[in-house]
Amino acid sequence: MIIGVPKEIKDHESRVGVVPSGVAALTEAGHEVIVQSGAGVLSSIPDHIYARAGATVVDSAAEVWNSADMVVKVKEPQTSEYEFLRKDLVLFTYLHLAPLPELTEKLVEGGTTSVAYETIREKDGSLPLLTPMSEVAGRMAIQVGAQYLEKPNGGRGILLGGIPGVRPPTLSLSAAASWGSTRPRWE
Repeated sequence: MIIGVPKEIKDHESRVGVVPSGVAALTEAGHEVIVQSGAGVLSSIPDHIYARAGATVVDSAAEVWNSADMVVKVKEPQTSEYEFLRKDLVLFTYLHLAPLPELTEKLVEGGTTSVAYETIREKDGSLPLLTPMSEVAGRMAIQVGAQYLEKPNGGRGILLGGIPGVRPPTLSLSAAASWGSTRPRWE
């Protein structure tokens, strides 16, 4: 089987569908892997690392899509990729089709066999391909929350880790009561 990895083109997407260790595992299992040049750049994976892992690096997305039996992506196909959807193609990616009726229609029209990461379940009902995403989101929540606590972002200038020798702020219930329950005051 020829497995293709195109560069992601969705705005703000920096991940890549297959990392070099995945390329090595796929080629060791007898598959051919083709990777679009630059597909891993935003994930800090240069082309030569893919080549060393056993992938053939090609110049264009069209070459990946048109040569592959299966395309592995991170995000759903974008409008400019609809032309590559076809009957003899297996697409393996996050799809989230509910808000994308046009994409759903294009996949059906093209006859593309589509496997959405978010629909894969273990026997116990768990979602193994969503678990890592949930873990990352949980860890990112702390970082994003910390950014919103910074003064330049409209926060109160609170440092989550605290400052040695400085007592952390505490909520005064009497102050909160005097302001009403929706606007507590820190003392």
